[in-house]
Amino acid sequence: MPSVTFTSHLQRHVACPPDTLPGTTVSEVLEAYFAKHPKVRSYLLDDQGALRKHVVVFVGGQQAHDREKLSDPVRDDQEIYVMQALSGG
Repeated sequence: MPSVTFTSHLQRHVACPPDTLPGTTVSEVLEAYFAKHPKVRSYLLDDQGALRKHVVVFVGGQQAHDREKLSDPVRDDQEIYVMQALSGG
């Protein structure tokens, strides 16, 4: 099963321990995660279910492309890594 890991910076704002969950897309895996850790949903997703602007998701070391539907495929041996996006000027 895919694993989900969050940066320590995110963990300071909301409890989001690493976990291993079923799913074949980012959306399916995150939905399984939210079922166990519901407070994380509102921190990562907006009211439409898309990733918030300050959140970036990587699947197997590559940045996920679909920020709205979270449809990027995930294999059983892959890690989903969730981090805060950096910005500045």
